Amino acid sequence: MGRATIQNWTDTEVPLKFGVQREVKYQVYREDGVHFLDIRNADESPIHTLELPEALKLEKASYEVLLRYVLMDVVAA
Repeated sequence: MGRATIQNWTDTEVPLKFGVQREVKYQVYREDGVHFLDIRNADESPIHTLELPEALKLEKASYEVLLRYVLMDVVAA
């Protein structure tokens, strides 16, 4: 099957607590039938790759919302 891009790299700023923002980029892709959300810093260093369950195959705006929750959770850990 291989790998297919669902949403190419998208730059965004994610607001964190207390007015702090973080510049990140993300990509959504499918590999062997499984969807992934790959989040990286602006310098392309990896932050987190999240495997998306079947129910989370979403629209572009929904990936942005999911990205914010994942990033806040990863930064807090």
